[in-house]
Amino acid sequence: MAGRAEDWFRQARRDLDHARRSLEQGDWEWSCFAAHQAAEKALKAVYASMGEEGWGHSLMGLLEALPAATRAAEELRRAARDLDRHYVPSRYPNAYPRGAPYEFYTRDDAEKAVAAADQILRFCADYLAGPPCGY
Repeated sequence: MAGRAEDWFRQARRDLDHARRSLEQGDWEWSCFAAHQAAEKALKAVYASMGEEGWGHSLMGLLEALPAATRAAEELRRAARDLDRHYVPSRYPNAYPRGAPYEFYTRDDAEKAVAAADQILRFCADYLAGPPCGY
């Protein structure tokens, strides 16, 4: 892996572990946010491996800006879209008319977020291990 790609990816794996622990502890909003962070850092590892820097926090934006040969299939883009929905509302009460974020999140939300992040990390791991695998 070129440059800091390995560092980004190791942190992505750790963030996904945190998302899983938060899921099991019932901290579902944090599980969703940590899942987003894991996917973001994994994608930034891909950019780092190309000698580039991925900018921003939108997973869809990061996926869409990849070179054409690295582009992800619709299923992966759907996972990114789902995770992008958690970037702000999982943390900030003003994302809702009233109430705190934790009151709006469910175990199902967290399970789906962790699965989506896992899918993105697998895509990135495959890319980092060798030629793009056709996702």
